[in-house]
Amino acid sequence: MAKQVCIIGGGVIGLTSAYALVRAGMDVTLVEGQKTLGSATSFANGGQLSYRYVTPLADAGMPLKALGWLLRGELPVKLRPRMDPLQWRWLASFLGACRSSVNHTNSQHLLRLAALSQQTLESWRHEDKLEGFNWQRNGKLLTFRSSESFAQARRKLSDPLQQQVLSAEDCRRLEPSLSPGTFIGGIYNPTEEAADCHGFCQRLTDHLQASGRCRFLLGRKVLKIHEAFGSVVALEFQDEVLPVDNLVLAAGYNSHSLCLPALNLPLYPLKGYSLTVPIDDQHTALNINVTDYDRRTVYARIGEQLRIAAMVDIVGFNSAPEPKRLAVIKRLARQTFPMAGNYDAAVEWAGMRPATPSGLPLIGATAYRNLWLNLGHGALGFTLACGSGHVLAEMIDAQSTSIDTRAFLPKVA
Repeated sequence: MAKQVCIIGGGVIGLTSAYALVRAGMDVTLVEGQKTLGSATSFANGGQLSYRYVTPLADAGMPLKALGWLLRGELPVKLRPRMDPLQWRWLASFLGACRSSVNHTNSQHLLRLAALSQQTLESWRHEDKLEGFNWQRNGKLLTFRSSESFAQARRKLSDPLQQQVLSAEDCRRLEPSLSPGTFIGGIYNPTEEAADCHGFCQRLTDHLQASGRCRFLLGRKVLKIHEAFGSVVALEFQDEVLPVDNLVLAAGYNSHSLCLPALNLPLYPLKGYSLTVPIDDQHTALNINVTDYDRRTVYARIGEQLRIAAMVDIVGFNSAPEPKRLAVIKRLARQTFPMAGNYDAAVEWAGMRPATPSGLPLIGATAYRNLWLNLGHGALGFTLACGSGHVLAEMIDAQSTSIDTRAFLPKVA
């Protein structure tokens, strides 16, 4: 008899987990509090599948750099202190991770998971004919405004054979839509990709429904996880209790509301923003993905739209967009790519990215015998989703994992 697995969370992490489990021959029940799938943090994220640029936010110099942004009035990172012990514990752990040695070690872990994620998506696309989400391998240009940050990035090249160091003139030749004089140089990798995360969630849903091995419970908010004798045994909804054999918690930052006594989740939401800008015939659309490193802004073409994403707001659990933050993104985008799209018709969005202080997601078994985690991917959810789902399925199937996953294992409380 096939293993029965229940998943809480219908974003890209929950859906890739379900897809990997079904491919491994298991039966899945996916529970989502909203009435639609992939409609929260996965809805309008940056769109870049940036497999070789996965350095955690926590790094040496980040606290001083963030202070500099505040003093100059430029706010890629925004902190609003709250009377919230969860926020202060997260910030204390984050500051503890702001060391070069820690950043380097965690970057290596993330690079391995990202490489597996790229391989997994390629396998699903070819073997399962998974398509229809504006996927393209169009490369990525990492651009720099500061000679200091450019020099530091050249020292940290993760794949010197693929990553090409370019002058300002080279950058303009590669991406003619760049505003002249904006950047002093860049690093280009032709193997990076982009896609529509929400469209990807929809295609995964289609394939899962066609498999006959996955059922969806939508608009069903889990009120409580029942546990007994070291195992989870059921989910409580408003009108029923659902028994479970195995449970995967992939509910992002909302996982806190389901916390169990023996489960410690070092998660906090980092609010991010995006603009989806229509591209018309008169516009000079981007050919490749671009990341403005010093402004922490990403640009990706998704079909006939330009997706622009930026900002890290550590401000609590309010997911409502802040108009002033979106106005800053639009102003910077107009300056950088003045003819890239119809900015007046941009669709605005904000999403809550569930992050750990170290930047490493939590993937694997917990103190409960049949409870598994797949959460905490921060801004790298789409990039790491396929690899995370793949190794999670290997774990639940009691197989050796494709990569060393010890760094991602949840700590037992």
